[in-house]
Amino acid sequence: MGTDRRGRLIVISAPSGTGKSTVCRIIGSRSPEVAISISFTTRRPRGSEKNGVEYHFVDDAEFDRMVDGNMFLEWAEVHGRRYGSGREETEKLISAGKDVLFDIDVQGGQQIKQAVPEALLVFLLPPSIDELVHRLSKRKTESQSEMQRRLQVAVWEMEQGRNYDHHVINDDLDRAVDAVEKIRKAAGEKTVKMGEKLDSLIQEAHRRFGVTD
Repeated sequence: MGTDRRGRLIVISAPSGTGKSTVCRIIGSRSPEVAISISFTTRRPRGSEKNGVEYHFVDDAEFDRMVDGNMFLEWAEVHGRRYGSGREETEKLISAGKDVLFDIDVQGGQQIKQAVPEALLVFLLPPSIDELVHRLSKRKTESQSEMQRRLQVAVWEMEQGRNYDHHVINDDLDRAVDAVEKIRKAAGEKTVKMGEKLDSLIQEAHRRFGVTD
């Protein structure tokens, strides 16, 4: 059966290592009315990642073709690789009444907000810079120089996170999932901002990584 309800777009962004993919995956598994947008990317699969599950893995030529065909709702280059959200797939999901979660970076989130002003933008914060460094170190998927670059990018991402509609601290996974679900179900009726916490994280990151404005 069809539905008269159109779904909403909910963007989840965060610095690498903050857990946004895990939060999205849990919400998607618990809520049948939620679908997770599967991004297209030009990066190679990591570990046990499968095409069409975590990402749609494509080469640069195919990504160029999709950009030229206006097939992305948003796309951006992150850490030297490109990522994009398929326009056609998203429209099918929201037309079916699904709330669509986007596990994307702040560039893509801002593009979606410009294209769909009613989209909800949620920015996840690490509990501390020490914890962010610890989480990235545990992954062991990047070299030391790559991790340093990710940490520097994280500073810029947190600065952009000031423009998001809602902030959620991921210091406890269950609490973070519950907080994002409350925001989704309230459809933006209550704005959750943690400006002081975000500012303190940015200041600490600047001191630690020597990043200048």
